Amino acid sequence: MANIFTSSIGKKLIMSVSGLFLIVFLLLHLTINALSLISEEAFQAGCDFMALPIVTVMVPVLAAGFIIHIIYGFYLSATNLKARGKERYAVAHKGAADNWASKNMLVLGIIVLGVLGFHLTHFWADMQFAEIMGMHEIVKAGHTVAPTNGAAMIAINFSNPVIVALYVVWLAAIWFHLSHGFWSALHTIGWNGKNWLKRLECISNVYTTIIVLGFIAVPVLFFVQSLMDPNFVVEYIKSTMEVACH
Repeated sequence: MANIFTSSIGKKLIMSVSGLFLIVFLLLHLTINALSLISEEAFQAGCDFMALPIVTVMVPVLAAGFIIHIIYGFYLSATNLKARGKERYAVAHKGAADNWASKNMLVLGIIVLGVLGFHLTHFWADMQFAEIMGMHEIVKAGHTVAPTNGAAMIAINFSNPVIVALYVVWLAAIWFHLSHGFWSALHTIGWNGKNWLKRLECISNVYTTIIVLGFIAVPVLFFVQSLMDPNFVVEYIKSTMEVACH
């Protein structure tokens, strides 16, 4: 068991499994986010689902997955730099974009980590953490909203062009990080036949593109609506409050 945590192969395996766990979480997160494009009621139902005890108990598990992935990511990147190419986190690949991503996984990971912190302060801190602290309302960008009003949080945050631009950059970094990391993780856990390398790359690119475009659609569409209608955020908040009352 100790070899899993200390051997090179064991560390890569932990990195891969934790990464795949986070990839599945992204799909769940995207599903909830996409509900905001359907209706306030649908998104609020998604937020209510995420607030269920059976889901909230998974938060520490999710946090542990992130921490483990980050720690082992930094360690393996440092090991690879020291080895100067003799030992790689993943197999070499011919694709130019994938080759660039494999060489810059640490930089991409730092970008993802940095904006993740920003995301937590603008959403998790104002919603789940505010609820934990017993707050019934918060003031955000001049609007008073309840921490449970996730739809209003999205409308307020994504009416800000700086936040939207930051998210687009973040998601671009996620695309490169994930498109390489996904197939590399599958390769590491044993899905490594020669015939499968191209297939894994294709699956990774398609899955990652769907995830990233889905995430980008939410801030961009909300921002466009706020540009077209100066009263969009105020009216949207009112409509979400009516949904909450019902």
